[in-house]
Amino acid sequence: MSLRGKFVSELELNTAAHKYYKVFKHQVSHIPNISPGIFKNIEVHEGDWDSHGHGSIKIWNYNIDGKDEVFKERVEFDDEKLAVTFVGLEGDVFEHYKTFKATHLVVPKGLEHSSVVLTLEYEKLGDDSPYPYKYLDLMNNLAKDIESHL
Repeated sequence: MSLRGKFVSELELNTAAHKYYKVFKHQVSHIPNISPGIFKNIEVHEGDWDSHGHGSIKIWNYNIDGKDEVFKERVEFDDEKLAVTFVGLEGDVFEHYKTFKATHLVVPKGLEHSSVVLTLEYEKLGDDSPYPYKYLDLMNNLAKDIESHL
């Protein structure tokens, strides 16, 4: 049995692709206000908000399934593809996963519409580790909150 896996979800958005991408590139500190039911706080651990974050390390505090968790990540941006990837470094997810990477890829669909392809790549620590469905749900809920905000 393979311990590596990948989940992919795609959502149609009623917002322009560049506006959605801009939230992660230039306004990530606003996410606790955009999605207050999930995210409590985001802190810069290394780097800064103003360099548009590429390679910066952030610590996310969020609530999932009624439990407060922490996720420390390094962010990678691909401006050509409108993709932002969060590479997990530390946090609660590593109780069950050896590697954890989440990507938002925004695909333009005209001037005011787009879709976002959410990809979650992981490697479980063992056969008894759960599949990370709840984290894909979190990504979907965040995408919907960003759409509503925009």
